[in-house]
Amino acid sequence: MKIAFIGLGHMGGPMAANLLKAGHAVTAFDLVPAALEAAKAAEGAEVVITMLPAAQHVKTVYLDDDGVLAGVAKGVPLVDSSTIDPATAKLVAAAAAKQGNPFADAPVSSGGGGAQAGTLTFMVGAGEALFETLRPVLSGMGKNMVRCGETGTGQIAKTCNNLLLGISMIGVAEAMKLGETLGIDPAKLASIVNTSTGRCWSSDTCNPYPGIIETAPASRGYSGGFGADLMLKDLGLAVDAARGAKQPVFMGALAQQLYQSMSQQGLGGIDFSGIIKLYGKN
Repeated sequence: MKIAFIGLGHMGGPMAANLLKAGHAVTAFDLVPAALEAAKAAEGAEVVITMLPAAQHVKTVYLDDDGVLAGVAKGVPLVDSSTIDPATAKLVAAAAAKQGNPFADAPVSSGGGGAQAGTLTFMVGAGEALFETLRPVLSGMGKNMVRCGETGTGQIAKTCNNLLLGISMIGVAEAMKLGETLGIDPAKLASIVNTSTGRCWSSDTCNPYPGIIETAPASRGYSGGFGADLMLKDLGLAVDAARGAKQPVFMGALAQQLYQSMSQQGLGGIDFSGIIKLYGKN
C-alpha cells in the first residue's frame, strides 16, 4: 500500500520504518518540510498518517491551503496518531468529511520502545468500517488496535490514560523517596511494591529510582523515554478537557503543577520519571 507518513520524530520515525518492514511503500516527510509540502506528500497516497507534536501542527498540516486536504484524493483514509485534544480531532475530521476523506484519530501508547519494536497500542476513534480498513496498516506498527468509538474517542482514551500515568509516577516517586529516607533499601522496597497492591507500570517497568529497573530511563540518567514536557502537555490537555466538561480532576491538576515545576527547573527534557528529583537527591 502507498502510505504518506508525515512527522518523523521520536515516535514517527520508527513507526514509518516499521511500515517499510511490513512491505508498504512509504513516502515520509518530517514536520518542517511537511508544513510546506503536505499537499505534495498526500498526492498519490492510499493512506495518509500523521504523527505531530501538538494540535496547532495538526491543523496546519491538514487544513492550510497547501495542506494534506489540498492534495489528497477523495476517499483516501487519513489517520492522525498525534496526541491532541478531541475537539481538534473532530474539527479536522469534519473538514475531511466535506471532501470525502474518512478520518481517524489514533493516538498510541507504549512510548519510544514500543515504536521501535512495533508493539504500540493504537486507541482509535473511527467508524467500524474505517477501523477495519486501517487495521492491516496499523498492525505494521503495533500489536494492539482498539476501537474506542467514533471520532475523538481515541484522544479521550489517550488523555485519560496519560492523566493516570502522570499521577501514578508521582505516587511511586513519593513512596520510593519516603522509603529511602526512612531507612529501607530502595531495591527491597521496590520488590515488595511490585509483588503487592501498590504495583503499577510506573513501579515495575519505569521505576523512577535509579538502578531498580535496568531498562528504565532512571537507570541511564533519565535519558530517552517520555519527556517531562510531553507529560506536562498531556496533563494540560486533560485538565483543559475536564474544565470544559466541568469534571473535577483534583490529582490531575496537582500533577500538572508538579510537572510544571520540573520544567521550570530545566528538567523538562528528561524522562517524566525524573519527577523524583523534586523530592531531593538520590
